[in-house]
Amino acid sequence: MKRRYCFMSLLLTGTVAMTAQETYTNAELATKDLNGTARYVGMGGAMDALGADISTIGTNPAGIGLFRHSTANISFGFVSQEGAKRFANGNKTNMSFDQAGFVYSNRLSRSSFLNFGFNYHKSRNFDYILNAAGRTLNGGSQNRLSYNKGDAGMDLYIENDEILSNDYAYSQLDYLYYNTIIYNPLIDPNPDPDEKNYFYNYGAERYMMDRVQTGYIGEYDFNISGNINDRVYLGVTLGIHDVRYKSYSEYAELFESNEEGIGGVLAEDTREITGTGFDVKAGVIFRPIEDSPFRIGLSVATPTWYDLTTRNYTALYVDAENATPTFNGIEGWDIDNSYDFKLHTPWKFGLSLGHTIDNFIALGASYEFADYGSLDCREIDGYDWDGNTTSSTDIPMKRHTEQTLKGVSTLKLGAEIKADANLAVRVGFNYVSPMYNKNGFKDGTLASYGVTDQSATDYTNWKDTYRLTAGVGYRFDKFSLDLAYQYSQTDGTFTPFSDVLDATNAAESVDVSNKRHQLLFTLGYSF
Repeated sequence: MKRRYCFMSLLLTGTVAMTAQETYTNAELATKDLNGTARYVGMGGAMDALGADISTIGTNPAGIGLFRHSTANISFGFVSQEGAKRFANGNKTNMSFDQAGFVYSNRLSRSSFLNFGFNYHKSRNFDYILNAAGRTLNGGSQNRLSYNKGDAGMDLYIENDEILSNDYAYSQLDYLYYNTIIYNPLIDPNPDPDEKNYFYNYGAERYMMDRVQTGYIGEYDFNISGNINDRVYLGVTLGIHDVRYKSYSEYAELFESNEEGIGGVLAEDTREITGTGFDVKAGVIFRPIEDSPFRIGLSVATPTWYDLTTRNYTALYVDAENATPTFNGIEGWDIDNSYDFKLHTPWKFGLSLGHTIDNFIALGASYEFADYGSLDCREIDGYDWDGNTTSSTDIPMKRHTEQTLKGVSTLKLGAEIKADANLAVRVGFNYVSPMYNKNGFKDGTLASYGVTDQSATDYTNWKDTYRLTAGVGYRFDKFSLDLAYQYSQTDGTFTPFSDVLDATNAAESVDVSNKRHQLLFTLGYSF
């Protein structure tokens, strides 16, 4: 056991160059919110075939081809999380700058246009506070998961910066547990390495987890589009993605009574993910019947190819004085790490329908599909002659992703009714099917650098997402003012650690929810 303990220190300091990320974290980076202009949100995003809204630049680029006048928009608002308890620097309500862009419309002939567009929008808002607590663990514990990995007989070693005989993998959290309570220097600072009595396997009674997430993914879209005889519309968009993700969590366990008087532990974790990516989106809208306003839209988006950097600081504090989780830092270890990795998101395909009635009613419906089981997390292998990074797929994590994530369908429905020439009322519905398999779990035994660099064992299997939207718009002269409200709800099941090596070391899962209210304003100008 002493040899394995020493190995963990080597592993965690010697493999930083070849790293990848973990499935559940990758899923956070791959998804998108319903966001954009207030008109787009108010109609549930169901404008991919209707077009003539700048937010379609990122869903069906052909929609920009329906503009007949140059336009500029800016959007901002508020996002509030329902039912969350304030934690650390997290706020339940936050102001958000959501969108800014323009379309330059250039008439080529009486019925043909060539348009150019640029748009920034916040495609992902990470602001979220998680509060979860399990009233009973029945002797299970996070440190027992680390203990079981060692007890399973891991025989790992490093040679030329490669992991060999890698049946299992150690994580940063394993390293912290082995340096605090599994090997307990509080009891005997100079143990006999042949004696297993000095390796402790504490069970816990209950746990509590609090986490605050902040940040966003900003998407910068550049578009060229046009139409042929006002019947076929074509467009292509180049997207640049800017990732700014931060999280801070505190996980506490209260141990069962023990002879050593170890009351419990507190694990603090701070993580930051930054980087950029790019993708290409293309689309077409056409009217199958020349004299009919009915439209069909088709769209495709390539994966987003991300280059990302993760930085984390993790500390484990042991309450060695009493059996209450006060965590005064009497005994504690910490570790920090920084590494680069690549992530390729799945392809996305869309089909949309749009119809207008007498220029007073607009109806839209859209369907999108993306297979998130195809998420490709890639290790950095080195650099080529030009200084560019080379990478390869993290095979064990790839297989885990295929088992944990699945194809996701998105349905968008929306309607706009003009009470008069200047006033419009909108409603929408947006549904996203579950991304996670019901029995998915975070596997800390994978022979993957995505495991080695992990500092948390918890995971949440989120279910489907429901969004209800409504809005109103008013146009006066060349200006327009739009207001939208969005309510979204996603329920899930939170688990602090898995029982992958020991079915008796099972943690109580608890229900969690992400309920959001968004109020969005858009100011527009046509010229």
